Amino acid sequence: MRALDERDIRASFINCSKGEAKRLTVPRDLDERPWDDLDFFGWRDPGAPDRSYLVAEQDGRLAGVALRFQQARSGFLQRSMCGLCLTTHPRGGVSLMTARKAGAAGREGNSVGLYMCTDLACPLYLRGRKVPEGGGRFEESLTLEEQIARTLGNLSAFVAKVTG
Repeated sequence: MRALDERDIRASFINCSKGEAKRLTVPRDLDERPWDDLDFFGWRDPGAPDRSYLVAEQDGRLAGVALRFQQARSGFLQRSMCGLCLTTHPRGGVSLMTARKAGAAGREGNSVGLYMCTDLACPLYLRGRKVPEGGGRFEESLTLEEQIARTLGNLSAFVAKVTG
């Protein structure tokens, strides 16, 4: 993914108003992010523990999605799998992320959801740059490039549901 700046990020949001995009918290360490290892950029809002955001390139343009989630209240031994990258995590490492739909449907309260890594670090898990605490990745016969393509396909399908 190409390096993003704050202006790119704020202008990319498809499911919130310009005012909401202007008020959301953008990480201050954008220059330090491993952009070459990211297929999309995701982060949690430190000021609002139930909010996360992701920005991905879709059809040559940036698409930002505001997400909400509840902290998982799962048992100690329960594991969940991310619907994007297929990484498994124990105890709250995966959360149901919901996104208000874009446009009139979103204003009417319609939303879509997908179970995702709570920290939105899917690209780093795929590449082995981050190891899930007590979870893991299944050994696959797919190449890294194929796994990345599958993850981006899953993300594109989710973004299409937000816009559609």
